[in-house]
Amino acid sequence: MAKASASQASAPSAPPATPNRERPPEPQRHQASREELLEYYRQMLLIRRFEERAGQLYGLGLIGGFCHLYIGQEAVAVGLQSALEIGKDSVITGYRDHGHMLAYGIDPKVIMAELTGRQAGISRGKGGSMHMFSVEHRFYGGHGIVGAQVSLGTGLAFKHKYAGDGGVCLAYFGDGAANQGQVYESFNMAELWKLPIIYVIENNQYAMGTSVNRASAEDQLYKRGDSFRIPGIQVDGMDVLAVRGAANTAIEWVRSGKGPVLLELKTYRYRGHSMSDPAKYRSRDEVQAVRDKSDPIEAAKRDLEALGAGEDELKAIDKQIRQIVTEAADFAEQMPEPGPQELYTDVLVETY
Repeated sequence: MAKASASQASAPSAPPATPNRERPPEPQRHQASREELLEYYRQMLLIRRFEERAGQLYGLGLIGGFCHLYIGQEAVAVGLQSALEIGKDSVITGYRDHGHMLAYGIDPKVIMAELTGRQAGISRGKGGSMHMFSVEHRFYGGHGIVGAQVSLGTGLAFKHKYAGDGGVCLAYFGDGAANQGQVYESFNMAELWKLPIIYVIENNQYAMGTSVNRASAEDQLYKRGDSFRIPGIQVDGMDVLAVRGAANTAIEWVRSGKGPVLLELKTYRYRGHSMSDPAKYRSRDEVQAVRDKSDPIEAAKRDLEALGAGEDELKAIDKQIRQIVTEAADFAEQMPEPGPQELYTDVLVETY
């Protein structure tokens, strides 16, 4: 075999190929005003304190069934949904849904009443933790089947495009659901039809008890849309301003008619998969290290202090939030359970 000449061997390599399709620009961390960041801080703190109280009520037997807490992931829902237009855009998620409802401004009292199975709950006490719904807010659940909401969210996006209402669908799913087949069927249709949808992978590092790198051959989940020509962006899901910046970029892309976009939010849950999970698959030191280095609420607090917010002001907010959560829990405990007549409402009963 002939050897390459010296001139051939030293020839510079070809420049990298220019991408043959447009991509969204790299997101920039959102430049929030002091009042705007205070509102994000309030919302994240409300989710944290609400979920802590829900965990207590579960331990007391006042919440039954499954209960998946959102503690640690607060920056994702707050950062993304603060960029949406309530009543115009739609949101759908899986079973870890309390935080998303709170981030959409839904009354904590009716959410807590739903958790405790009371008539005053947002789904009349019949949905519980995993199946909450608000037509007014265009919040479509709360789904217990892993990955089911991805296909339903694609349908919501089709509706937005068909109706020409300018709305965008935000469809959340987790790192575990990212391996479900219907996810990719949905990706294919969404890109073919250029649907206005943002697919959000909340990568909290563990699908139930299995770490993402043990369960996924490609653990850089923002790349999962590449074969469908859906651009992906990886985001620090523990930084509410980074999340909001990514939301701004994604919404601008989708609203302009360029089709879907995929966001991978690198986040972390402090509690187990659900309240019945002892979380023995990871060490306490691992969880504490994330709390110490990356907690989204503490990060927002530091940013607020840099903007001139004092300790007394932040303590007053915490006191106010604790009072809101106490009132929500008291309201839920005092409300009656649904009566027998509710067995036949919100159910398809028909003769075919």
